[in-house]
Formats: sequence, structure tokens, C-alpha cells
Amino acid sequence: MVKRKNKRMTMISLDSYLDGITTVAISGHIRPDGDCVGSCLAVYNYICDNYPTIMADLYLEPIPEKFLFLKNADKIRHMKSTDGKKEYDLFIALDCGDVDRLGLSGQYFEVAKSTFCVDHHISNQSFADFNYIFPNASSTSELVYQLMDESRITKEIAECIYLGIVHDTGVFQYSCTSSKTMEIAGQLMDKGIDYSRIVDDTFYIRTFAQQQILGKALMDAELHFNGTCISSVVKRKQLEKFHVEPKDLDGIVSTLRSTAGVEAAVFVYPNENDTYKVSLRSASYMDVAQIAMEFGGGGHSRAAGVSMEGKPDEILKKVLAKMKKQLKDKDTEEDGCTTES
Repeated sequence: MVKRKNKRMTMISLDSYLDGITTVAISGHIRPDGDCVGSCLAVYNYICDNYPTIMADLYLEPIPEKFLFLKNADKIRHMKSTDGKKEYDLFIALDCGDVDRLGLSGQYFEVAKSTFCVDHHISNQSFADFNYIFPNASSTSELVYQLMDESRITKEIAECIYLGIVHDTGVFQYSCTSSKTMEIAGQLMDKGIDYSRIVDDTFYIRTFAQQQILGKALMDAELHFNGTCISSVVKRKQLEKFHVEPKDLDGIVSTLRSTAGVEAAVFVYPNENDTYKVSLRSASYMDVAQIAMEFGGGGHSRAAGVSMEGKPDEILKKVLAKMKKQLKDKDTEEDGCTTES
């Protein structure tokens, strides 16, 4: 295993890391979402467009069909456990908080000559040689834009970045959206992208089966703690009944959170393996990243997640207990009952 330097960087450019490189691997987290897909394809296309002598490989698990319109989405490699190890000059990890979250491509990270991580998860512990990590950024895609030479960003690269920003900001609704985010979005629009189509086709449009499972999740939802929290559980037999996969459940937790009077939402649903995914969202004050981290997960203060073993109803009880404690601690602080040592 290569010993890592684990440095955090502030003033860098993507081009500076590509100088003298002949082979590069790019990857993001397992079960890739919009920001992961967008940031990874943006970097891959940037390298392909501007560095023809570099052999670049992009590794991701299968991505949602709605993202396949992005340039070179068909070039994504899907690793198998039987794939042999390759030693790349550089491994770029995007939108990923630790090596384990890279999935099978993590084996290439471990033996790469140099590693570089770009991320906005507060739980990221700077696991690469060089790390560009800003938890206050709206998305990894926003950070990727900042690392690129703006004059080299094509319309196709802009589509990738815009998609990533749209999905991690909830179409610019979440609190992670800043004035800088909006400025970057405007600059991407100036590249000639069809921004309204990207939003409609990848964020709002659902298949009939996806609408049905959304309806089921909403019908089964329950309120907790005087209506400040909401939860819902989808079990494996329900996926089979509605003929959907875990990736088809994207966005349900945000819909739950948009319920009037609700501060936080928790949605429990099956992963592809025997574990369950817990997705968490909050509106203004609950730190769901802290809750996720207590179970080995991570994310952002307003959006986080974790995979857990066990029965889904028992998992939900454990998570709700942590949410209840955080609400109680907040009430205690507001009542002025805290003590100083």
C-alpha cells in the first residue's frame, strides 16, 4: 500500500495535477447520484478534451438512465471483483469521503502513485495525498468548476457540472446554495446548455413506477416529535411489487422533508445487498450529518446518509432516537439550562 501525504490544498488547479501524467483513474462513491456522476464525467471529459496523451479511465457503478445523455457516459467502466489491479500515475476521487465508499475502484486508489480528492462532505478525513475539500460548497461539481480553466470548459463539460450542482442543491433550494453557486450556474448557462431540460428531465421527471413507489412511501409516512420529524420505510417486497430498484427511490426523502412543519426527514430503504440505506434531510437546524456519522455514515448538515445492517423498522428506531436526543439537546440550550465547567 502506498503511504499517503494527506495534505489539504487551497489554491490549486486541475491542470497542475495533470502535468506529466500518462495514466489517470477517476471514480466517485458507490451508488452514484447526480453530483457524483456530474463531477466525474466533467473531469473525465476535461482530460479527454485537453490531454490527448493521457490514458484516462472512469470507474463508477451503473448510473441512472436519466444521466446517460451526458457526454462519454457510455465510456464509464463498471468494475468486477475479478478485475486485476492496475497502477495509475494519478487517481482522482470525487464526491467521496473515504476509500471504502469508492467501492471496487478503491483497489486502484490504494496502489496509485499519487491520489487527489475533491469533495464537499464534512465527514471527509483527507484520505488522499492531496485534498481539495470545502464542506461549505454546494457540491463537488461546484468545486470541480473552480479547479478548471474556465476557457477550456465546453458546453458538454458545462452540462455535467450544471447537473451536479442542480442535484445537490435541490435546484438551488437547499441552504448549501450560495451566491457563488448562482454565479457559477449563470456562467455555465452562458456556455449554451439547455438548463431547463437538464432540470426537468433529470430532477423532476419520474417513471410511472417511480411515482407509484413515491406514493407508497408517502402513504406509509409517519410524523414524530410533535410533527417536527417525518419517516418512511420501503421494504424489499415493496420494491418487487412495484418493479423498481433502489436507484429509483432518489428524491423521496426530499419530498418527505417538504411537508409543512417538518424539520427533518428519514427514509429507510433497501440497498442492492443485504443492508438498508438511511437517507436524512433537514431544513434549518438539525445536523443530520452528525447523526449519520454516529452510525458510520456521513454527508452534510442538511443532507446525509448511512448504510446499516438489521431489520428496517429497528434501524428506524435507532435513528429516530438520535434525532430525538438532538432535538432535546437543542431545546435544553434554548431554555438556558446548559452549564459551564
